[in-house]
Amino acid sequence: MAEVVKKPIKITETILRDAHQSLIATRMTTEQMLPIVDKMDKVGYHSVECWGGATFDASLRFLKEDPWDRLRKFRDGFKNTKLQMLFRGQNILGYRPYADDVVEYFVQKSIANGIDIIRIFDCLNDLRNLQTAVKASNKEKGHAQVALSYTLGDAYTMDYWVNMAKQVEDMGANSICIKDMAGLLLPYKATELVSALKEAVSIPIQLHTHYTSGVASMTYMKAIEAGVDVVDTAMSPFALGTSQPATEVIVETFKGTPYDTGFDQKLLAEIADYFRPIRDEALESGLLNPKNLGVNIKTLLYQVPGGMLSNLTSQLKEQHAEDKFYEVLEEVPRVRKDLGEPPLVTPSSQIVGTQAVFNVIMGERYKMVTKETKAVLSGKYGATVKPFNPEVQKKCIGDEPVITHRPADDIAPEMDKLEKEMAQWKEQDEDVLSYALFPQVATDFFKYREAQQTKVDPKAADEKNKAYPV
Repeated sequence: MAEVVKKPIKITETILRDAHQSLIATRMTTEQMLPIVDKMDKVGYHSVECWGGATFDASLRFLKEDPWDRLRKFRDGFKNTKLQMLFRGQNILGYRPYADDVVEYFVQKSIANGIDIIRIFDCLNDLRNLQTAVKASNKEKGHAQVALSYTLGDAYTMDYWVNMAKQVEDMGANSICIKDMAGLLLPYKATELVSALKEAVSIPIQLHTHYTSGVASMTYMKAIEAGVDVVDTAMSPFALGTSQPATEVIVETFKGTPYDTGFDQKLLAEIADYFRPIRDEALESGLLNPKNLGVNIKTLLYQVPGGMLSNLTSQLKEQHAEDKFYEVLEEVPRVRKDLGEPPLVTPSSQIVGTQAVFNVIMGERYKMVTKETKAVLSGKYGATVKPFNPEVQKKCIGDEPVITHRPADDIAPEMDKLEKEMAQWKEQDEDVLSYALFPQVATDFFKYREAQQTKVDPKAADEKNKAYPV
């Protein structure tokens, strides 16, 4: 067993992305974030996670903001701090696999607009779905961090994680993240896992978890003692519950030890003071549901991430079937097993969750099957760690062929077609990528953007209409 080197722990701050995604459905606006950037830049974070995940979709769909513009503003403001994003492998920031040329262009533009570290994961842990993004990131001189979506199940042994880590290192990743999206990693298991990974690979190991099940801070403590290099935390107003452990608490815990971050608690207190009214406002308006702030031990029993729990609740509410909540929770692990026991993270969590809701509401399992469930069972999302349930597969897709190759190999290059489709709306190169991921949502945003510009300069809008007859 290699001796653990005790060194200051590095911290990735999540308040500008995962913390508000987890607690207030990604509704923090750029305007709310920018005034505090200057102070955050002085902390000495390893990185600030501020982009990717659901921020892209939410910016366009709900906030009527250009996500690319947000990124450029962050880049202007953070002079000394690395910016980090979350990237869903071949699914980019969307919900289906995209062609390689779209993935490559998206990575190129993300780095060109200011991203330093791209955390890349796949919802099935199928490494073939990560290759294109890792290569593209290396080509652009970005830092490619591959995230292993942590989950429990017979197949997910210590050997499984160690082999994955070795393959990730061989693939050219610059670091590895243990991505524990449901808060399933227990403290002593973290000691075991971090120790095994540190022994197996030489690239840095980062740990990301959520407080949902109540163990996250203890898990961080054991992981840090076992030699993990970086942990993800959130400033206290948007910490805990379905978010991350609180930055200030982790900083204070290791003060005066070999793991001391050296962060200034006065500065952190000023940053917390800035975010507190935003949290209070979200509580008052109902945007922040107090339920999301408590400990939900069912996470450990059903392995359902916090975001997925709230999704299930709202799906059942729409169907007027809230009384079926516990039945659905019990159905989730069964559906997951039928679909090859994938980790539950976007989009597999939504696919499994929605199918579980249908199975319970219809009174017969797989009587109604979503197109996404069919796609998983046809191999179109990639390879699962366990085989599919053959009876369920037969019932859902009949004799449809099942692919065993990398799904993106079947997707022809898409960029030229996308450029033509959205030419009318293009004001910057990045617009085509917004359109690629969310065609309808992006088009609505482009129309909104044009209407706003018309208010400012009616003459310019007039000229534009002549150029693009509708």
